[in-house]
Amino acid sequence: MNHHAKSIRPFIGARDFEISRKFYRDLGFEEVTLGESMSVFKTGDIAFYLQNAYVKDWVDNTMIFMEVDDVDQFYKELSALDLPGKYENVRLTPIRHESWGKECFLHDPSGILWHFGVFK
Repeated sequence: MNHHAKSIRPFIGARDFEISRKFYRDLGFEEVTLGESMSVFKTGDIAFYLQNAYVKDWVDNTMIFMEVDDVDQFYKELSALDLPGKYENVRLTPIRHESWGKECFLHDPSGILWHFGVFK
C-alpha cells in the first residue's frame, strides 16, 4: 500500500484547556481556534489538535515524539522559556543519549510527555 500522506495530526487532551492553550503558545506553536473546545496548534508543516477533554488514563499515557534539527539548541531554548517555573506540573528533563540518537523530555501541564529528539 502506498500512503500518499501529507500529515499526521494527533488529538491530545487537556486537564485545563485554557492553561494548556497558553502553554503551547508559549512553547512557540501557532494556535488556530476551531471552536469552544478545540484548537489546532501548528509549527512549520506539523500540527496537533488540543481538545477540552480530559481522561486521566488517556492523557497519562500520551507521548508525542517531535524530531528537531538540533536537540542541543532546542533544549537550550526550552530551558530559557522556564516553562516549569510558569506552569504547575511541567517538567523538563535534560538530553539523554541513546543508541539511535538523543532526546530531551517535556511534560505539559496535563501530563502529556513530549519527546524532542534527533536520530543519528
